[in-house]
Amino acid sequence: MPEQESVLHGIRVIDASTLAAGPMVATALGEFGAEVIKVEQPGTGDPLRTWGELKDGIGLLWKSVSRNKRCVTLDLRSLDGQEIFHRLLGASDVLVINNRPSALARWGLDYESVHAAHPQLVMLHVTGYGRGGPKSDRPGFGTLAEAMSGFAHVTGQTDGPPTLPPFFLADGVAAQSATYAVMMALYHRDVRGGGGQLIDVNLIEPLARLIETSTLTYNQLGKIPGRVGNRLDASAPRNAYRTADDQWVAISSASPNLVVRIYRAVDRADLAEDPDYIEPVRRRDHALEIDQAVADWIAKRTLDDVMAVFEAAEVAAAPIYDARQLLSDEHLLARGTFIQVDDPDFGTATVQGPVVVMSETPGRVDHLGQDLGADNDAIYGGLLGIDAEHLAALRASGTI
Repeated sequence: MPEQESVLHGIRVIDASTLAAGPMVATALGEFGAEVIKVEQPGTGDPLRTWGELKDGIGLLWKSVSRNKRCVTLDLRSLDGQEIFHRLLGASDVLVINNRPSALARWGLDYESVHAAHPQLVMLHVTGYGRGGPKSDRPGFGTLAEAMSGFAHVTGQTDGPPTLPPFFLADGVAAQSATYAVMMALYHRDVRGGGGQLIDVNLIEPLARLIETSTLTYNQLGKIPGRVGNRLDASAPRNAYRTADDQWVAISSASPNLVVRIYRAVDRADLAEDPDYIEPVRRRDHALEIDQAVADWIAKRTLDDVMAVFEAAEVAAAPIYDARQLLSDEHLLARGTFIQVDDPDFGTATVQGPVVVMSETPGRVDHLGQDLGADNDAIYGGLLGIDAEHLAALRASGTI
């Protein structure tokens, strides 16, 4: 696809953030044509480079999250580094950063200073706790947000501990909120004739918004929802069920029509005629009985047999996939969900393509994450016009 067809062509993003939430925002913008310049600390780089599973010392997650990004190194703690950073900001549209407010203030990169120097710049500041309040300057991470948001409290088995996810859940949810906020800020600037602005996103609030029923339930009814495992009694049967061949299947019965189909599919047509087992409020009182009837039927059959019956009956059910099954699903293969990308380190790598599918301005993956400082010469020498002698001095001093 020619570059000029990319919907965000002409937008330059400085990604000076680390780990997950901020970088994921820049990744999403880069998939749709924004030029993303990844700014990292000389010598060490983004900790994401070595986070999680590695191959030949290279982080697999780094490769995917840093797709399409041009990589430069710059020490923002030094005066020379700050001067160069401001030159980058002067040639850019969006800054994504996630340092604590006190650090940004020390470096002259707090929003007030940045806005005064670059009034058209959109600055996204992603932190653990957000601006304002006594926790604003504390280091924050997704795990803490998953705890404080209420997510962990309602996740897990009834008699088990609060449960944390084994992936960047809070970061990912915050990144999605922040990405659409960046687009709204650019719309305000470029279509409505406004200026730049600060976008303040923390890791707690976007995830808390997804489970707002917990706070509403407490606020209005004085009840604190607890853990129920994979069940949802208001929508019984809803659970993860083990099959005879040790596979798992999930069922949703969000409407009375769906639950009637389930009863008939599992040979319990008697329940399909009883309002106590159909109407959502009334079947909550029979949730355990309903759940057990479905579990017993599934336990006697293989996953293939279960899915054949459910698909014929138009039951809302799906197998619970592991990574291998996900990559081989015929529907996702038909959609081209996962793509192969040539990579100098791995040869090729299979990654998920852009999540959003757009008919006229599709996203793309040009390359995966690059080496630390791979684009120093191109960005500093080309974009900023710094000559070779000055670049050599900056390297010698550790500024880049």
